Amino acid sequence: MEALRKLRSGAGSVELAEVDPRTLEPMTVRIAVAATGVCGTDLHIEAGEYPTSPPVTMGHEISGTVVEIGEAVPASWVGQPVVCETFYATCERCQWCRAGQRNLCPERRSLGSHVDGGFAASVVVPARNLHRVPDGVAATAAALSEPLACVCHALLDPALIDAGDRVLITGPGPMGLLAAQVARAMGAAVTTVGLASDADRLTVAEQFGTRSGTAPEGEYDVVVECSGSGGGAASALAAARRGGRYVQVGVFGRDVTIDFNAVLLKELTVTSGFASTPASWRRAMSLLSDGHVRLEPLVSSVLPLRQWRTAFDDLRAGRGLKIALSAD
Repeated sequence: MEALRKLRSGAGSVELAEVDPRTLEPMTVRIAVAATGVCGTDLHIEAGEYPTSPPVTMGHEISGTVVEIGEAVPASWVGQPVVCETFYATCERCQWCRAGQRNLCPERRSLGSHVDGGFAASVVVPARNLHRVPDGVAATAAALSEPLACVCHALLDPALIDAGDRVLITGPGPMGLLAAQVARAMGAAVTTVGLASDADRLTVAEQFGTRSGTAPEGEYDVVVECSGSGGGAASALAAARRGGRYVQVGVFGRDVTIDFNAVLLKELTVTSGFASTPASWRRAMSLLSDGHVRLEPLVSSVLPLRQWRTAFDDLRAGRGLKIALSAD
């Protein structure tokens, strides 16, 4: 089958290539991919800014239907619309695995970077990683369940937002708009800010009950940095009130220079969240089932796999919101 592959380390070396479908192992399933979201991490992988084990099929924001099961997998999974957690394997021995923090395992092998992912017609994943798509969520939009789970991990494990908090989101991309919805679901008053070029994205943010505007210094109880830029981080640090919280969600991909003295002088609590956990996936699915988070407004387009270059270029240029790829 045709797949979008990172063929070699370093910048570039991303091409469509023929690859044999992965063999099913016990406790794994094969998913016929409906759509796989293009993530900022995929752009970093193409640029050689994120660790990979090439050659590998990219793509980790996967939704589809279970079409084949391996040994010891319940037959009830066949035909189910699903999304999946992103790790393929962890060591199960280290202190993080033993504490239930498999996302931090040093030997973690993730879909799309170390094991073949979803930019293909099908993908093989561990059955324990599966989550059924909630009723009413379209298959293409369901691909955003993975970034939603990441946001839930960063903001809700443990809960960093209380009802009535003033929350600032810097960067109105998909992660920022998901973070805005999660914060609203927690009862916060949310402001989303971006650049002049983000006008269309800020309009979408307003659909979710957030307001757009400026980031006054020292105004916010919680600031959530989702732009992955030095400027966004600087604005967020400045906007946090004394004794407030700073949460890093965006991936920088490179070194940035910021005034970290603000952490000391304001006595800020700085946290983040890498990838996702089973608990954050359960929270994400609950938010979708209850209608507190909507994914469909974030999907700009679903392009065929052969148009991957258009998708990557558009996202780098800030055109649209979330673009997904499909093998059809």
